[in-house]
Amino acid sequence: MKSTLYLKTSLLLLATLTCFAQNQSFKWPKEARMAISLTFDDARGSQATKGAPLLDEYGVKGTFYVVPSAVKGQLAGWKKVVDKKHEIGNHSLNHSCSGNFVWSRKSALENYTIDQMRTELLEANTQIETLLGVKPESYAYPCGQTFVGRGKNAKSFVPVIADLFVSGRTWLDEAPVDAGYCDMAQLTGVEMDGKDFEHLLPVIEEAKKNGQWLVLAGHEMADSGAQTTRLAMLRKLCAYAKDPANGIWIAPVGEVARYVKGERKRLGLAE
Repeated sequence: MKSTLYLKTSLLLLATLTCFAQNQSFKWPKEARMAISLTFDDARGSQATKGAPLLDEYGVKGTFYVVPSAVKGQLAGWKKVVDKKHEIGNHSLNHSCSGNFVWSRKSALENYTIDQMRTELLEANTQIETLLGVKPESYAYPCGQTFVGRGKNAKSFVPVIADLFVSGRTWLDEAPVDAGYCDMAQLTGVEMDGKDFEHLLPVIEEAKKNGQWLVLAGHEMADSGAQTTRLAMLRKLCAYAKDPANGIWIAPVGEVARYVKGERKRLGLAE
């Protein structure tokens, strides 16, 4: 009895160590110890006028998840963002969230079907490509919500995102992405709005220690205000990430996602 229990325990330990070894074998390019992606939602005006130009100063490329109607309101500015090689992602056609957000009641996720969601996502892709000449391969869930319908009829539309995009990003998460394990259609998005660099640095250092991918998420890009990624913080973050001594690969979500998929395939890890 004891020998059987010992054997089972040993096999479990071996499996655990093997899994750990696989994760440890995941390598970032250029001897980096982690990856960071800077992402911004909604196509807010300040992103095109203030935020993207700041990133350009440091040679950093961000991922901007846009809603077509917002892009139309500042089309010339967004074309400049594309010209600078920032990534443009899909953030839905109508920014639909739960009807618990009163402003979303007319396009509440509770009233959607999977087919309606797929149709709108494809239409958003078409409009974004018409406006900006790029087809999005990354998606961010508005409000971080991944369902349609309600009650017994509620369904996840994560499989739709997995089918249409290389990656999907959620919102207000508490952990970085484990590149060797993660569901690429549900990348965790860690909020950077309202935070100073000194507040984010411990999060960065912990992710670096674990060899993770930190996908930071924000909205407005200005000096202050609600739902705002502070420009002063971004300057410090960009300077820190671009210093080779800090071992960080900073790149758009799409670029990192493609690398992760290739590396996982090479290592025989689940896709």
